[in-house]
Amino acid sequence: MVSLEIRGLKKTKTSFLNKIIEVKQNRVLDSVQLEQDMIRLKRLPGISHAYYQVFITGTGDGYNVFYNIEENFTLIPTINIWTTTNNQFSYKVGVYDFNFLGRGMAFGGFYQNNGRDTYSINFRAPYLFSKKLGLAINHQNWKSEEPLYFGDETANYLYNNKSFEVLGLYQFNTVHKFHVGVNVFNEKYEYVSGNIISEVPRSLDLDKLLLKLVYDYDKLNYSYQYVSGFRSVLTLQSVTSNNKTQDDFFIGWNDLLYFIRFSDKGNWANRLRLGLASNSESPFAPFALDNNLNIRGVGNLIDRGTAVILLNTEYRHTLYEKGWFSLQGNAFVDSGTWREPGGDFGDFVDSENIKIYPGVGLRLIHKKIYNAIFRIDYGVGLGKNSSKGIVFGIGQYF
Repeated sequence: MVSLEIRGLKKTKTSFLNKIIEVKQNRVLDSVQLEQDMIRLKRLPGISHAYYQVFITGTGDGYNVFYNIEENFTLIPTINIWTTTNNQFSYKVGVYDFNFLGRGMAFGGFYQNNGRDTYSINFRAPYLFSKKLGLAINHQNWKSEEPLYFGDETANYLYNNKSFEVLGLYQFNTVHKFHVGVNVFNEKYEYVSGNIISEVPRSLDLDKLLLKLVYDYDKLNYSYQYVSGFRSVLTLQSVTSNNKTQDDFFIGWNDLLYFIRFSDKGNWANRLRLGLASNSESPFAPFALDNNLNIRGVGNLIDRGTAVILLNTEYRHTLYEKGWFSLQGNAFVDSGTWREPGGDFGDFVDSENIKIYPGVGLRLIHKKIYNAIFRIDYGVGLGKNSSKGIVFGIGQYF
């Protein structure tokens, strides 16, 4: 029989952890359940590390089990200030609590002004109804000026996406998870500047319905900033529109992630993305080539495609570590190729579509604050007319 005590909690509710763990008071001790509980606990945003201790009771007829928890600080403010290419002063402010009410829920939002108002509100509760069933609700009103590509011509459009999304979250166990839901959204495009042909509309106003299915196969194990194991995240979406000039389309992509630990300080990280969408000849193709998404140093939103093969690989090495702080260096190679809108799979081997960008970077890591990883990377393209550049961000690149 088991006597269980959870130690080290400050914000996280004991009742919440008892709800989601497998090991229970006054039941037979199972070593497999102990290991599964550690995996589950270390994946929670509110917990930076967890480990267990087992002692035989003085009478010899049971076990005293201790779950030792190190919590993260999870109330995270967001403040960004920048200047756009037309010298527009811009800022973004927000706050998220990734352990809302001490029950493993995420709640928060942001407001952004870059000459236009953008905001988002998000709620995610993976264990709202039980240790397997949860809910996510998201609302966003996004506005941005984006380049669209028409052959050799480029035009800037004001893009506005207003959406409401509801997802059901279901976990079979620590490995298999499903997310199923619906997103109702309105898209508006307004021409701002640039060259477009007469067949291309200067404005669009579209109501759309998106159905989403996500299958997450997760066998990753975490130890502070280090990760090991394999994960596959498959996302499938079907989008229908109220506008007869807009074809309904399908989009799907699979992210395959593989991490290996090397000695005490090294970590090799890999991400392979395979993506495919309906192949309409449209400037609004769904897969974007962008610094902040897939290839560091290539530039901001420089191209779009209807299919993608992408590989990111990097070696991370801890250069200095003391207490809550860790400094990590990395060397990476980002590479990918795209199918042009309306093109064929031969586009994948077209030299103009193949991008290879090696580079190096640094990570400043606070081990006691959730996702408190400040990263800076510098990527340099190989081949003619390739670009180079610095990319900043919060969290690991992947």
